[in-house]
Amino acid sequence: MPSVKVPRKSTDFDMTPFVDVAFLILSFFMLATKFKPPEPVNITTPHSVSANKLTEQDAILIEFDSAGRVFFSMNVKKSADEGLKKDLIQSLNQTRKLGLTDAEMNSFAKNTTVGSPFSGLKTLLSVDPAKRINVKQPGIPVDSANNELTVWVNAAITAFSGHQVNYMIKGDNNAKYPSFKGVIDAMRANDQYKYQLITDPKSAPPGTELYTRREQGKKES
Repeated sequence: MPSVKVPRKSTDFDMTPFVDVAFLILSFFMLATKFKPPEPVNITTPHSVSANKLTEQDAILIEFDSAGRVFFSMNVKKSADEGLKKDLIQSLNQTRKLGLTDAEMNSFAKNTTVGSPFSGLKTLLSVDPAKRINVKQPGIPVDSANNELTVWVNAAITAFSGHQVNYMIKGDNNAKYPSFKGVIDAMRANDQYKYQLITDPKSAPPGTELYTRREQGKKES
């Protein structure tokens, strides 16, 4: 009885469909995945070494304390330029319907640091400037649902139109990150990405170029 020969079959597989499926899956994840955006700024320590000295002339200064309270102020070069502050508060009074009197707006124009929501601004400015230092302000809201600092920065940019302005941020060492993020969000909402962080100045390390320049400056003086 003759033996039955089993036909031999190739063990090779056509991998083309698998490659197509792999590329389809890869394309799906590349298009559907939402990557985490980079943080707007790197959080640094409050101590720093800088060769430049900050100027507070023609500047928008934003401060926040350890409790997360945010304060806003404007600095101008000349007392005659208090009109810039008056323009800002008049604009806010009109757009936000604050109901401020001329006396209250004039009070703001005299180097007032504001740390109050718009709802409490009239009460704050009605206080005698000499006694206002004793008023505990709750801070300007900077949360994601109601970031009033965005409005302040926008109004200041309009008032300072045509001027070269320094944007400065000064935060307490023990402040929480949400306060800092709210301030940065307000800046970004107004397309302001360049600002100066005010930190506690620290001596330059011996042996560095900055240290050498400072020592030479002391000898020359």
